[in-house]
Amino acid sequence: MKMETSKNSRVESTTNSDESINESTDIKSSELEYGVNDNPPWYLCIIFSLQHCLLSLGGTIGAPLIIASFLCIPNDETGNEAKAYLVGSVLVVNGICSFLQATFGTRLPILQGSSFAFLIPAISLLQLPHNQCPAILNITSSTNEVLYDELTEDGSYATFDDVWTRRIRELQGALAVASVLEILIGATGLVGLMTKLFGPLVITTTISLIGIQLVSVAPDHAKYHWGVAFFTTFVLMISSQYMKNVKVPYPSYSSTKKFHKATAQPFKLFPVLISILLGWILCLILQVAGALSDDPEDPSYQARADAKISAVYSSPWFRFPYPGQWGLPIVTVSGVVGMIAAILSSVIESIGDYNACASICNTPPLPKHAINRGVMMEGFGCLLASLVGTSTGTTSYSENIAAIGITRVGSRRVMQYAGVIMVIFGCVTKIGAFLVSIPEPVFGGIFMVVFGMIIAIGLTNLQHVDLNSNRNIFVIGFSFYMGLMIPLCITEGYIVISTGIIELDQTISVILESSLTVGAFVAAVVDNTLPGTDEERGLTSSGGRKITSVEEKALQRKCYDPPMLKCCMSSFCSYIPFMPNISKRIAAEADSNQANEMEAYDGKRIVENKAFEKDVESCKL
Repeated sequence: MKMETSKNSRVESTTNSDESINESTDIKSSELEYGVNDNPPWYLCIIFSLQHCLLSLGGTIGAPLIIASFLCIPNDETGNEAKAYLVGSVLVVNGICSFLQATFGTRLPILQGSSFAFLIPAISLLQLPHNQCPAILNITSSTNEVLYDELTEDGSYATFDDVWTRRIRELQGALAVASVLEILIGATGLVGLMTKLFGPLVITTTISLIGIQLVSVAPDHAKYHWGVAFFTTFVLMISSQYMKNVKVPYPSYSSTKKFHKATAQPFKLFPVLISILLGWILCLILQVAGALSDDPEDPSYQARADAKISAVYSSPWFRFPYPGQWGLPIVTVSGVVGMIAAILSSVIESIGDYNACASICNTPPLPKHAINRGVMMEGFGCLLASLVGTSTGTTSYSENIAAIGITRVGSRRVMQYAGVIMVIFGCVTKIGAFLVSIPEPVFGGIFMVVFGMIIAIGLTNLQHVDLNSNRNIFVIGFSFYMGLMIPLCITEGYIVISTGIIELDQTISVILESSLTVGAFVAAVVDNTLPGTDEERGLTSSGGRKITSVEEKALQRKCYDPPMLKCCMSSFCSYIPFMPNISKRIAAEADSNQANEMEAYDGKRIVENKAFEKDVESCKL
């Protein structure tokens, strides 16, 4: 009983220490309008969160629309409605994951969204012989539905819904099993081991090859009207690079300044949105001028502003995506192996995003338990995405982290609002249908820039690597070349996989057709086996600075401790990698308090001794 009371008093002292640093927290966040722990008014939260939602628009709707053609979803009224359901599902899952990450994960204002890293293994899986799009038959079902030359499980001919849902269920099964690995990486604390095995050279190869392998996606959308595609690319380049620092005045009101003139940087915040709007307007002008055909069979028809508008009218107003909406997931070994490579790539990329966000938000370096919890929460996000059937996994968005530095708003409450808004948008199906109705060549122009940026982001990881080292030059060149050559040899038939076991052939084909998997594997093996110092490989710069001051330690707890921490004060939590070490923290607080008490006691004794000596001297006199 006595020990229990002592422990509770230590816990209370720890809590009081946290409360006493509120002023220092405000000081740390002074460079931002709102820091991580600040709560802006609800109306400002809505405005700031809408800004984050719009900023993620390109990736949110881009990933499902890219995979749609491989799912055998055509560009007609029925296909556009299916795409609207996919976009709605993506919005709902991204919203839930963003809320969970900001509340229980790293607790940093990081938006979660669809990752292009998962597209590579997904496309490889969908290009297997049994997933090739079937031909349309000249017969219809009893309900006048079009039938395809593909048999369902009951032996009947497949309808349109049977065709594309069977393929997406195969993606769901692969992602569901692979996401369990990401959950285990975060829950067991294996993140530290991964950062040692996958250094900057491996990360560079992995991320850059994602953009390189997706090079054929942009022309597939731009082919309907190259003029509109290049115009969209030009606008995006001008907005994001040449005009990013242009300040646009607008009327504003505040309680102190009343009505006054304020300035904003819309070209820096919303270059993708501006490019989509202007590209859309150009399509409308060409349509009114008669430059685009009204024949759905003509390629230029897909560049019309109203080519896919029928999906807005035919789709329902409200629809809540739910797990298993397309049916039970189908698990294949080939799909799981391919998705694991995407999971590992996503984990490494997210760790870099966590550190970048902490730096921009002026918070202390992330403790290990926050990083582990963030990775684990992303694993749960991918698992949710697989169960709902979004066609791709989720990861952190670097674009939204950069926006924090521009808007100077780093509040996690804003990201929680953004999560709720995305869920609402996803449930309103007509919003998803409206986003799907963006003309195809406009997407082609956006992808030209986005995939180029993915390649460049990968190359930025070389900034701390010794590029004068022949060892590093060999690792980069060899892994890049093998990552491009081997998938090409498989797809062109130069290398034929024939083991006599169909499932094994499919598994090997999916692995070798993915440049991400091949390049990452080659880079990891060569980089970890060739002799080289940590400084030469760029590993010495990965370590964060140490926290020494009491105020900064308290601020770190305030920023990263999960909200349920007060309900889990037992010593058992100290052995969980994604929870803070409470026992060690309480002991440190106790030692610090004891040291302070001893110092105060010693000071008191010195004062008393001096007073006694003074009394003795006065008595002698």
